[in-house]
Amino acid sequence: MNRLAKDPDTDANGSTLREPAPGFEPANHLERLRRDGYTVVENYMDEGRLAAFRTALAPYLDTHRGRNPFEGKTTERVYTLVARGKVFEDIAADARLLALLDAFLRPGYLLSASHAICIYPGEVAQALHSDDSFYPIARPRPAIGMSVIGAVDAFTAQNGATVIIPGSHTWGTDEVTALREALQAGRRHPLMEGMFSLEMPAGAIALFQGTLIHGAGANVSDAPRLAFTNQYCQPWCRTQENFYLGVPREMVSAMSPRLQSLLGYEIMPPFMGQVTASHPKKTLEDGWTPPVVRQTRGAVTA
Repeated sequence: MNRLAKDPDTDANGSTLREPAPGFEPANHLERLRRDGYTVVENYMDEGRLAAFRTALAPYLDTHRGRNPFEGKTTERVYTLVARGKVFEDIAADARLLALLDAFLRPGYLLSASHAICIYPGEVAQALHSDDSFYPIARPRPAIGMSVIGAVDAFTAQNGATVIIPGSHTWGTDEVTALREALQAGRRHPLMEGMFSLEMPAGAIALFQGTLIHGAGANVSDAPRLAFTNQYCQPWCRTQENFYLGVPREMVSAMSPRLQSLLGYEIMPPFMGQVTASHPKKTLEDGWTPPVVRQTRGAVTA
């Protein structure tokens, strides 16, 4: 195999180099993430970024509703959000967030899902679940993914604030099954003790481990609740959204090196993610042609 080109934004071990987040102290957040399974970062988006979010999202809203109870029949989701405006790129690769993700995920981790969520009045509560449960590895286990839920509108118990069970990220399969059976039967269970609606101001994000049990609450207010979610996964996982097909190559080439890495244009050492024995970032160069096409053109046919 040909030697892969080294990314200038990686160290000798292939780990992506991170700029420190000025004025941001991750220690308390990391402690809470490990103990409770979640943390809240307030002022993640300032007023300017919130306004930019609303402006960039506006053309895509009011077009459809969810297709099933999990998406929400009275909920609107705008997928592949990261490719719909610069503000969405920035919130997906903010240095404060990456400083926390670096402590839980291996270098080269990926953006797995990125979408806006608008819960309209009358929406019922979403089923409680964990975000990385589709990876078929038995619990208890370390999280395979990490999830962000960001409040564009303030989260309240009335407008559908996310319901969480602190500490549930440590549960094994037996506890998860017991909770599911109790919910299906409509009865209380001791495992539900501590469950609450995570209220937070506009501009805040909740970051939680992919094993944390949670779900969107019912919107019994008279106004919609706008939010977003960005979810990340280990570099060896299949992502929820296929960003290679969902985000045009010319758009990726204009994104920051960090975001390109999050979308999969990076090598997981020693060579996971290579493109015909070359670094995937080579595919973003002007005039790039897949080797299977270029080499075929030059081949001698019988």
